Amino acid sequence: MARSKNRLSRAEMRGLELQVGFLQGLLKRDSGYIEALEELADLQMQLGRVEEVVGLDERLKALRPSDPEVRYNLACSLTLSRKFEQAAAELSSALELGFNDVHSLQSDPDLADLRAHPAFRPIRARLRGLKGSAEGPSNG
Repeated sequence: MARSKNRLSRAEMRGLELQVGFLQGLLKRDSGYIEALEELADLQMQLGRVEEVVGLDERLKALRPSDPEVRYNLACSLTLSRKFEQAAAELSSALELGFNDVHSLQSDPDLADLRAHPAFRPIRARLRGLKGSAEGPSNG
């Protein structure tokens, strides 16, 4: 979810850089270590390295192609990279795979620019359907 960067002090940046180095070392030994990839993506976003995050999210997608959360995070990083068509495609995939957090889709600051882009129109229509089904009778 929202992984947008915040303003960091020099000490905080040094601490994050140490963590990044540690995780990169782990990934050299085990390139499929999903938790390390996820954590590294979060740290890189905090450091404002959006293009690195896109690459990490792409690696996660290759490892977990059916994970809607991975697709959602990739859509967020692609949006921050201003790759709106790709972001919309990944968000559509996330929805197809079961992502249904309508609140995040409507309020996540990482997706703000995508929500204003024409590529988001079909997703907006699907969100109306998700909201309607969420308000209807439950099947449980």
